[in-house]
Amino acid sequence: MKPKSLYLLFCIAGTVLPYSQLLPFVREHDLDLRLFLEQLFANRIGAFFGLDVVVSSLVLWALVAIEGRRAGVKHLWAPIAGSLAVGASLGLPLFLYMREKRLERPPGPPTAGSSGARSSTPR
Repeated sequence: MKPKSLYLLFCIAGTVLPYSQLLPFVREHDLDLRLFLEQLFANRIGAFFGLDVVVSSLVLWALVAIEGRRAGVKHLWAPIAGSLAVGASLGLPLFLYMREKRLERPPGPPTAGSSGARSSTPR
């Protein structure tokens, strides 16, 4: 299986599995953020997982910004939006899918300033 296909499968699983737990909560309690946070941090194990996801999402955002620009990936907002809408379980595989897709394309012609050499022209 190609990495791109694997990442796409992880995107699907990373959306379906978390939402399989969130949607029944929303059906029962609407979008009660207070209750959501209360239940998330009801004990140390829940808090462990909740804080792990928060930190993982922050690391993901840094990865998307840094590696995404370096690799020339377009639409870098999409993995950030995915992580906000679902979590790192969607944002990370989505970014990896997008990066893999970009790496499959042959590089375009060099543009001014893309050679890595510094210009001697003062700014």
